Amino acid sequence: MKKKRLIRLLILPVALVIQAMNFSYGQIDNVDFLRAGANDGLKIIEAYIAPWANAFGAGLNSSWYNTAKPHKLGGFDITFGINAGVVPKSADTYNVSDLGLATLQGSGTASTISGPDTDGPVLSKEESGVTLTSFKLPPGTGWRYIPVPTAQVGIGLPLGTELKVRYIPTLNIKENATVGLMGIGIMHSIMQYIPGNKLIPVDVSLFGGYTKLQGNVPVSLQPDPSMPTNYSVYSGPDAFSGQKISAEVNALNIGLVGSVNLPVITFYGGLGYGKTQTKIELQGNFPTPVLVQGATPYAEYNDSGVIKGSTVDPVNVKNFSGLKINAGFRLKLAVITIHADYTRAQYNVFSTGIGISFR
Repeated sequence: MKKKRLIRLLILPVALVIQAMNFSYGQIDNVDFLRAGANDGLKIIEAYIAPWANAFGAGLNSSWYNTAKPHKLGGFDITFGINAGVVPKSADTYNVSDLGLATLQGSGTASTISGPDTDGPVLSKEESGVTLTSFKLPPGTGWRYIPVPTAQVGIGLPLGTELKVRYIPTLNIKENATVGLMGIGIMHSIMQYIPGNKLIPVDVSLFGGYTKLQGNVPVSLQPDPSMPTNYSVYSGPDAFSGQKISAEVNALNIGLVGSVNLPVITFYGGLGYGKTQTKIELQGNFPTPVLVQGATPYAEYNDSGVIKGSTVDPVNVKNFSGLKINAGFRLKLAVITIHADYTRAQYNVFSTGIGISFR
């Protein structure tokens, strides 16, 4: 019975990562805006998903510590956490005119993925009086809290230092979607250099941590059945299979951590610098309509209009960085720890977690 409970506890963070991946990217499976071409299509993707990407990165940067006291040599902990990155209200919409679209015509205000559940303005692409494509920008979800699970191990090293490791192997989720995570952090006590430090229940440490998540989600963009097609290379039912949008999220966190360690409860906080970076790229082949010149020009899907994902430059979602401050508490009941904290930054984060710790 105990063995079954332990197994369930160990697979919990993996299950949470899978759910977070499905939730975070479930809204971008409709990629009609790529019919305008890679240049404008990727600009729309960037503007649309940036709030969730940044909130996800902020959550990925959290729950590294729940005390400033490193483990003694050989001590360790295993901690599972769930962080909720919060999208600010200011990121709910974007102005189409600010995107610098090259071929699409249209203007107005559109929802980001976290914004109101209302369709955006209609955009169209026209050449020589022929409409190649026309579509509404996608609605938002109204959801501002992005769950980010973490699972990590802390190990005590010599010289008042602790190594923290995060790792989840690349997992197949469903429909060829995958996700994997790795991270490493170092905490080093500076309180140990202060005479008489053992007389007071206070610890201060330097901390640095880096986390990287890679994942992809399958999408489907097929030729518009209302338009003629004339493919010689891209034909057959599998011509446009294997389409994916891949994402890589990098998060860096450095700063100073302090804690007051009492017998049952520990109060902790940190002040530092955080930075996240998200890169998005296309994989596979995507059909787009092109203009066919002649006595009467018309729109057609043919080989020349195919976007090859492998040749399209990745898009770097607008990064955010800056100072961050957090505060929280941890309860320690024998070897069981329970913690909760709040991080104040450009994208705020609520965090909670549970673990086992042997000092």
